[in-house]
Amino acid sequence: MTRNGDETVSALRAGCASSLRLHAQPDVAQRCDLPAVGRKETAAKRGSLEGRLADNVTTSVFIRLHASSGSEKGKSTGFPHGLPEDALRRGNLVTAELTFAQMKKLAKDPAVAYIELGDPLKPPQPAVEERHSAAPQPREFDVPEKIRKRHKYGEDVLIGIIDVGGFDFEHLDFMRDGKSRFVAIWDQGGNKRKPPNDTDLNYGSLITEELIAAAIEDAAELGIPATTIERQSQMQPGSHGTHVASIAAGNSGICRNAKIAGVLISIPQDEMTRRESFYDSARIAHAIDWLMRLAVEKNCPLISINISLGTNGHAHDASNSVSRWIDHAMAIPGRCVTVAAGNAGQEAAMYEGDLGFVMGRIHTSGVVASKGLHQDIEWVVYGDGKVDVSENELEIWYGAQDRFAVRVRTPDGTWLDPVIEPRQFIENRQLPDGSMISIYNELYHPANGANYIGIYLSPFLGKDAVIGVPKGTWLVRLIGHDVRNGAYHAWIERDDPRRRDFYGENAWAFPSFFSNRSNVDHSSVSSLACGRFIISAANLDEAADRISVSSSQGPTRDGRFKPDIAAPGTRIVAAKGFAPGDPWMRMSGTSMASPYVCGVAGLMLNLNPTLTSSQIEGIMQRTAQPLPGATYAWKNDAGYGRIDPAKCLIEAASVHNRKDVT
Repeated sequence: MTRNGDETVSALRAGCASSLRLHAQPDVAQRCDLPAVGRKETAAKRGSLEGRLADNVTTSVFIRLHASSGSEKGKSTGFPHGLPEDALRRGNLVTAELTFAQMKKLAKDPAVAYIELGDPLKPPQPAVEERHSAAPQPREFDVPEKIRKRHKYGEDVLIGIIDVGGFDFEHLDFMRDGKSRFVAIWDQGGNKRKPPNDTDLNYGSLITEELIAAAIEDAAELGIPATTIERQSQMQPGSHGTHVASIAAGNSGICRNAKIAGVLISIPQDEMTRRESFYDSARIAHAIDWLMRLAVEKNCPLISINISLGTNGHAHDASNSVSRWIDHAMAIPGRCVTVAAGNAGQEAAMYEGDLGFVMGRIHTSGVVASKGLHQDIEWVVYGDGKVDVSENELEIWYGAQDRFAVRVRTPDGTWLDPVIEPRQFIENRQLPDGSMISIYNELYHPANGANYIGIYLSPFLGKDAVIGVPKGTWLVRLIGHDVRNGAYHAWIERDDPRRRDFYGENAWAFPSFFSNRSNVDHSSVSSLACGRFIISAANLDEAADRISVSSSQGPTRDGRFKPDIAAPGTRIVAAKGFAPGDPWMRMSGTSMASPYVCGVAGLMLNLNPTLTSSQIEGIMQRTAQPLPGATYAWKNDAGYGRIDPAKCLIEAASVHNRKDVT
């Protein structure tokens, strides 16, 4: 579907597709005078897979190879032909940026199992409770003095923060003896400095420890903030990344002696910038690898990484490429990754005018009971109340032993033909209203062997008109052909509510969602938080002694228990970035709970460097405390319960890993 578009379609799609990037051309990239959204009676002119492939658009992809032989660099032996030298490899997974022509050629290579687009990354949506706050109390845990002396507040640990909004490295919560505790910032969307290296990570801007120190020194003489000297591509007042880093490793945080490194993921708000950026899950894979290299460079044998970003794409069973990438990296002791469970837990309005449920109704599930029966899924598109100019994506996953057909009904009651049988698809078909639909019904998906149905409702993007997806309830009917189990799960890939200014004054992109009838209030944890060797954190409201209503819920599609643990995430006071004279603020969300867990994991590693990520996860589960009225059993919103940092540290100190066991 991505390849099957002409130059104009590809250029405009790059403005809303995270894994497409446009190499700017004046006649396409600079057009900001498109007509307002409306209906166009003439047929859409679409590109063709057999015709000219756009050469001004590149894609960010994961490539899975059939074998894991060869080394970790793209220019080394063991790679199939057609890969650029800057491709990055981990095991049998490769990340690369390809033109459509390269991707078509690579798909025919016998060494390639399949090619997967990066999943879109969405900016976190924490609640800002107070923009001005008193300073937080230092985060201390009641442990014996011998434990405190050994964990040393994370002195031997590198805390890595993969986030958005910018890192205010000069904030008082990161300064000590006139120096910043940030040792590096990789701004993936920056261009002021050189990238991390000249080979596989050859984009963005690296702000080194030396540059940070020089900026602080020069800023003191000039009387200006150091961040105006070493600027980042995102420097938002009250920045999310600064707040998260403060919780995990600020002077008032948990690992207050750790070194800190930030990776700033580029998720642009500006339409033109979006077309020229990648902001997909491959960027997370690159960030993980860079942070691990940096830890070695900075002589930090231990690393705890936090990711407070997410995606709803793929099967929520850790089979997506970025989860496999992280799991592979976490196989070595001394490493840990924590991920925010997500803020998609709310299923209904809490008060009049509350729209939080829109971000929460992302999951449905059910059972097609037998052959000849069906299940209907109600999928609501809203947009600006008339049309939606963003692409709406629904993924349905079900067992390999079953066979479903699928049919779609438009909001005006028209059933679309044909019924899409297994192994059939329609691609970029224009509907009578002018918008587009694509449906794929695949068997034995190569990532996990399950069956997959993907449905895309897309605006028509053309030179003469932009036609949005009609608002209303679209009905997706799953029809049982051969049913042995019948169970299915489905997720909507969330987009961000925002005005699409270059489509006309009244054009809006708005998340689609399941109706109240179809929504199923569990398994909403983000796909990134479903990883096998990561720790997934839920949002604990300590004052109310309960899980926040917005905190995403488990389990995973394959029945594993995520989230793992609940940590304080409501009304958390931490650093307010890029706001001189106003240093603190309160925010709420799983984005605040996850760095708390990251910091505790950092202390555990400092106590016991032999711990693996899985052992840290197990210790946190073992020592967790139930919430009022609950037992020690796993709960879909709270995981195994409230994290108990003191018990985690005491237990970590008692673990002795033997290396001589055969």
